Amino acid sequence: MSSVAITGSGVFTPGEVITNDELVAAFNEYADRQNARHAAAIGAGERPPVPHSSSEFILSASGIERRYVLDKSGVLDPDRLYPRLAPRPDDAPGQMAEMAIAACTDALAQAGIEPGEVDTVICAASNHERAYPAVAIEIQQLLGTGGFAFDMNVACSSATFGIQAAADMIRAGSIARALVVNPEICSAHLEWRDRDCHFIFGDVCTAVLLEREDLAKGDRFVIESTRCATQFSNNIRNNDGFLRRTRDQMEDRRDMQFMQNGRKVFKEVLPLVSQHIADHMADAGVAPDDLKRLWLHQANKSMNDYIGRKVLGRTPAPEEQPNILQDYANTSSAGSIIAFAQHSDDLVPGDRGLICSFGAGYSVGSVLVTRA
Repeated sequence: MSSVAITGSGVFTPGEVITNDELVAAFNEYADRQNARHAAAIGAGERPPVPHSSSEFILSASGIERRYVLDKSGVLDPDRLYPRLAPRPDDAPGQMAEMAIAACTDALAQAGIEPGEVDTVICAASNHERAYPAVAIEIQQLLGTGGFAFDMNVACSSATFGIQAAADMIRAGSIARALVVNPEICSAHLEWRDRDCHFIFGDVCTAVLLEREDLAKGDRFVIESTRCATQFSNNIRNNDGFLRRTRDQMEDRRDMQFMQNGRKVFKEVLPLVSQHIADHMADAGVAPDDLKRLWLHQANKSMNDYIGRKVLGRTPAPEEQPNILQDYANTSSAGSIIAFAQHSDDLVPGDRGLICSFGAGYSVGSVLVTRA
């Protein structure tokens, strides 16, 4: 069986930033307009008022200070509160594919690999802009890679599940190299009019190149082992899909965007993820003190702090468990890969780390790596 290594990573970051203060100003203007429009019903107790948000609330609840988005103007328009992304003709690159090319190009350059040397492209993301043809095949065509490509969706765990799938194929000998790319346009499926979640997500795209280790040309992280698990839950859900037009009610239903029962997610996901990582490490013979770095899913700072303490048996130092959440917000499957891409260069040969993502499903994936 071939040894597998991550030899390159790339991050595409959109050019527009929304700070908490900007987001709160737009949301509170929307709330004021809604409350004025329905003043009589609110006064009669027939409907609750829309409460204001605040930057202090957002930072305390999540650790988020800002987020990158593809379109700022639509999100900050109180009459709209969602992005404006122009439709594209079928012969133009799709939005996700365009993001992916930038991230994949950086990953290939870091590894010193030409696109034609890649055998497989896996587009692993929480939402895809169309049902078919697969976005991954479009990325394959635009990059000029060979072999085959396919889409994968395991919500926020898509990146680590994609890494396991690619690593398994390389170990088995069916391919030699694979790109796992995670274009996340989270701003399009977030309900920006909901105070409890309007601050959570941002847009980004990440990519990692996996190779048979003996083909690697430079620095690399050898994949020691991978592990994935799922457990069904409705506590994080999005009901949009191609069956939507078959329903009698076609109005803008709340359940067609991101929804979660936050309290239940905290209560159920944290022990699930902590135990998953602990079991993975134990089975691999890795003690907590053997880990130099934890690259965790960037959903919520409190969640990561809890998991870090459980896994290491103490409070992790900032460099042991880097957070990018404050700058990027939750970017679904891409979050742990941003953390890996931006906080791995300082590790030296022999240093071990663990990439972990988790989310809807429930799903959790972990990847143990060693710097070579």
